[in-house]
Amino acid sequence: METSILVIGGAGYIGSHTAVQIMNSGLSVVIFDNLSNSSRAVLNRIAKLTGRRPTFVEGDIRDRLTLRTTFKNHSITGVIHFAGLKAVGESEEQPLKYYDNNVSGSVVLFEEMQRAGVQTIVFSSSATVYGDPGYPQYSEDTPLAPVNVYGRTKLMVENILLDIKKSRPAWRVASLRYFNPVGAHVSGIIGEDPTGIPNNLMPFIAQVAIGKREKLLVFGGDYPTPDGTGRRDYIHVEDLASGHLAALNKLMNSDDNSPIIVNLGTGRPYSVLEMVHAFEKASNKPVAFEIVDRRPGDLAEYYADRTLAKDILGWEARLGIDRMCEDTWRWQSNNPNGYQ
Repeated sequence: METSILVIGGAGYIGSHTAVQIMNSGLSVVIFDNLSNSSRAVLNRIAKLTGRRPTFVEGDIRDRLTLRTTFKNHSITGVIHFAGLKAVGESEEQPLKYYDNNVSGSVVLFEEMQRAGVQTIVFSSSATVYGDPGYPQYSEDTPLAPVNVYGRTKLMVENILLDIKKSRPAWRVASLRYFNPVGAHVSGIIGEDPTGIPNNLMPFIAQVAIGKREKLLVFGGDYPTPDGTGRRDYIHVEDLASGHLAALNKLMNSDDNSPIIVNLGTGRPYSVLEMVHAFEKASNKPVAFEIVDRRPGDLAEYYADRTLAKDILGWEARLGIDRMCEDTWRWQSNNPNGYQ
């Protein structure tokens, strides 16, 4: 039986881009997804980009039986775990939903991995585990103090993995703390397709540019930054996907079995208005915006110290703001209604 990588949440935005890179590296992929925030249509798009169709299992990470059957029916050598709910605001309003899916679901997955003898996992974590340390550049040594439910669920899963590793040293684990994913595949065939009103800046800007939304609301114009708007470390989804592949290769091929915990970011923050102007240039369309009050809990600025990822994984981000905007616009203009 052919060996495969199981990509949990692999029909989603980051999962689909990562699945393409894994398949293009010569490995086979089984995508496991409940389609709650993704579309079955992405499977044909992945096939178009890779020349072969990934195996697909429709299932929920909390569904032990479907997971068990998946491990039984496929020769899985490693897992990449993207199956998390990820809206910070919603996590504060519905904490139980987030603890149930993100934490309880992960425990079920890890139990079924253990049962199947699969001990290699790359976990999709987040820079929200750092909270607000009072300075903008976050290294992996920055204190862990998440200020929202979403960040707390990510930190809990990181700690669960470290505890499993301590009790069962043969496990190989990597937690990747990402900053702000943007962009799309250069082909314009796959990209970010949020349901409803986008939570993230880039898809919102793109929807304004294409005429789906009237204007962008910019939360806060009085931050202590050069133009008064918040600055973030945006990372191209293709760079993020290559970071997962680098982590998977390191876990599978290295003699060093230490747990890996690294930031995935560019180390270069951009403000909201810098993103707006870069997108206007890439799309040749105006992006109307209005500056409104700050949102509670938003920080003025944060970005990654990316040294450790380079040292441990030999990985660094390559794509800058122009490519982020050009690729997003190509995806948005080719697919004005996403995968629908």
